[in-house]
Amino acid sequence: MSSRISIMVVSGNREKLQMAAMVASVGAVSGSDVHVFLSMNALSYFVKGSGQEPPAEGEVGKLLVQKKAPPFRELFASAVDLGDAKIYPCSMAMDVLALEQSSLEDFVGEPMGLTKFLDEAGTGQVWSF
Repeated sequence: MSSRISIMVVSGNREKLQMAAMVASVGAVSGSDVHVFLSMNALSYFVKGSGQEPPAEGEVGKLLVQKKAPPFRELFASAVDLGDAKIYPCSMAMDVLALEQSSLEDFVGEPMGLTKFLDEAGTGQVWSF
């Protein structure tokens, strides 16, 4: 692989967060340039120590927990650590949720606006979850 993968994560449901994390981690360890944009209902799941878990949309979401699939946060962290992925919180969503960058997980980078994220996405693949 060695292309750009841009992932917009806006959902707060377990299955979509898990799939976005799997795309990010597999893409990153496969050599792709991966950029993740966390916004809307997804962002609150990346606050340090919140312990908040997303609801399952269906049976697979429940099975992910029962079968002890690697949690989405761990997959995103691995994408950053092992594949040098970049994860950006949405600056507007941070304002709306009254979040400081320091309150987010350590693997989440500096805030970014949607316009800049889309500009940087360029002609690569863009995924939305």
